[in-house]
Amino acid sequence: MRKDLLIVAVMAGMVLACNNNTEEKKATGMDTMDHASMNHDATSNMPAVPEVPAGAKVFFANLKDGEMVSSPFKVQMGVEGMSVDTANGIIKPASGHHHILIDGPDSLASGTSVPKDSVHLHFGNAQTETELKLSPGMHTLTLQFADALHRSYGGRLAAKITVNVKK
Repeated sequence: MRKDLLIVAVMAGMVLACNNNTEEKKATGMDTMDHASMNHDATSNMPAVPEVPAGAKVFFANLKDGEMVSSPFKVQMGVEGMSVDTANGIIKPASGHHHILIDGPDSLASGTSVPKDSVHLHFGNAQTETELKLSPGMHTLTLQFADALHRSYGGRLAAKITVNVKK
């Protein structure tokens, strides 16, 4: 009987140890896709990055360049001429999802996979708003649109602003 309980306890411990907190990540609204496996290069059989329709643009819907904000603050992400879709790996014309680059470049080159770290925020679940917590001072925010494989649409679908976070 003791041996059976020990086996059950060990197996339960192994199952719990394998939990990677995916539910916790989903609750924060952040993309949970494993981007390490998305190593895109020119030699792979990847489809081309879809064309950007004429007049398409991204924008910060609720923030203006140079705006003073208190942390945390809401960011509303907008797009015109494209549809917001999940980063499910299925390429669709005129669709994609948002990324926010904190204190980064004006845009990423077209076809470049957006890194995933603390300053490259992914919204691959088709989110159009989030809340950011930033330290006091000046920060740049770049809104970068990308396809279902997290490949940037380049400068044509990027917008950069500066916010001043109050102390």
